[in-house]
Amino acid sequence: MDLLNTLVDKGLRRELPTREEALAVLATSDDELLDVVAAAGKVRRQWFGRRVKLNYLVNLKSGLCPEDCSYCSQRLGSKAEILKYTWLKPDEASEAAAAGVAGGAKRVCLVASGRGPTDRDVDRVGKTIEAIKEQNEGVEVCACLGLLSDGQAERLRSAGADAYNHNLNTSEATYGDITTTHTYADRVETVHQAQAAGLSACSGLIAGMGESDADLVDVVFSLRELDPDSVPVNFLIPFEGTPLAKEWHLTPQRALRILAMVRFVCPDVEVRLAGGREVHLRTLQPLALHLANSIFLGDYLTSEGQAGQADLDMIKDAGFEVEGTDNVTLPEHRLPKDRQSDEASGCGSHQGGCAPCGSEAAPESDAVAEEPASSDARTDLVAVRRRGAGTDLAPNA
Repeated sequence: MDLLNTLVDKGLRRELPTREEALAVLATSDDELLDVVAAAGKVRRQWFGRRVKLNYLVNLKSGLCPEDCSYCSQRLGSKAEILKYTWLKPDEASEAAAAGVAGGAKRVCLVASGRGPTDRDVDRVGKTIEAIKEQNEGVEVCACLGLLSDGQAERLRSAGADAYNHNLNTSEATYGDITTTHTYADRVETVHQAQAAGLSACSGLIAGMGESDADLVDVVFSLRELDPDSVPVNFLIPFEGTPLAKEWHLTPQRALRILAMVRFVCPDVEVRLAGGREVHLRTLQPLALHLANSIFLGDYLTSEGQAGQADLDMIKDAGFEVEGTDNVTLPEHRLPKDRQSDEASGCGSHQGGCAPCGSEAAPESDAVAEEPASSDARTDLVAVRRRGAGTDLAPNA
């Protein structure tokens, strides 16, 4: 396909596709799916080889959130029967994090429900970060605490945080349909605050909320402009008791097309296969490793993932390898100047020749998007987390 050849060439040069090309990826047929995966896989391997970064979630405070995000089981008014608990103590959070690190996780993601942290909360999380890093040499820590106030990103950075996550989730045009208690602009501002403080920005999306192909392309193009280092791609987990419980729009094939589109638009960033992969990709999860270079290990915030060992087996069986703490995740050109080598060229992330970076134009595609196809509800695959943080049971890692 001329479209895929064009997208591969652009991806190897870190050149932005056109909107028409991105929409055309989402409109490809199931007969073309393996060609799409193979093409996007070339771009993924160019910048990240066959490495898979493992991340581990620790839910520091679960439920009882005052925000009304329709997709969230922790939202205001949620009737989902999830775990509800207040802040974990630093030693409890560190113990939970250690299980993920022992399972191979390179990054620990500390998450707390709520609109945003108070200054006291930032102090509390800072102590947790210190405890985790004291016990786990080389581990990265990402905080996800909601909207930040002035100075809080700097304080988290001083406490040892490496990154901050705040997802855009959906397009600006449809954001008000999903959440009314804060704005899309609020989310963008928080990502900017994290970047200004020297934190590695992590911001992604949620697919499957009834959005159009145009909405998906809009949010991914917005993410490209925002320029985070990592882009988590979540697939809606339709929890009973939330407004989006009946939204089952994704098939495994569509989920793969979405991941491929994200890789083409954001070729040299960490694309993370995040929440909902087990629910919507199901037996096609290994194919997604050809598109994403990062996954969450084990369980999520309020739902169960597949067994941690199953994740490791899947990576090995698919011919990939777990990224170690001695590996630098990002291509060298995305690193701070003081971490780049004097002889850096191309991607700088692996041995062997890389395509040079450039901005040569390529022909646009005439392809148009199609409406999302719906799939049968698989409520049997949505399981509430009952182990790990906030419980007396061992975590899944």
